[in-house]
Amino acid sequence: MRILAFAGSLRKGSYNRALLHAAQEVAPAGMTIEVFDLEGIPLYNADVEASGIPKRVAAFKDAIAAADALLIATPEYNHGVPAVTKNAIDWASRPPKGSPLNGKPVGIVGASPGLTGTARGQSQLRQAFEFTNSYCLPQPEILVYRAHEKFDEAGRLTHERTREYLGRYLVALAAWAAHFATP
Repeated sequence: MRILAFAGSLRKGSYNRALLHAAQEVAPAGMTIEVFDLEGIPLYNADVEASGIPKRVAAFKDAIAAADALLIATPEYNHGVPAVTKNAIDWASRPPKGSPLNGKPVGIVGASPGLTGTARGQSQLRQAFEFTNSYCLPQPEILVYRAHEKFDEAGRLTHERTREYLGRYLVALAAWAAHFATP
């Protein structure tokens, strides 16, 4: 099972980027997780799209198309999904009928220093996937709260209970993606 993952943050020390690295460490046998860096993807602009898809966007869309499922680690800014995350989805959703997101299984996780994890951001992101006809894993959820206490200075997820939950989440994502796999 091939999973394409991205963090909805450009910050090098992002907890969400670190959460994806932890996912690579605890992934079940038979699952590979490729982390795609959103650096270099421009803000969505229909004029830019009309003049030709930027190379970085084309690479992103190709990577989504080649994956069995998508895993997004999104932060939460101001009670919502951050622009970096939404922008990536906006580019990937174009054109609507030929989008690599159409019918794609999606897992959404997130980490935040706040007490609610990324619950609101994840909820908003699920709404965007209704339009793209993507299938978001409904349960379990990974809402890593007080992330600054669960990752060490090197960005390694050291909180064992969270590592266990993340491993279980990935098993559930694999089963979810298999459910939608074309025979």
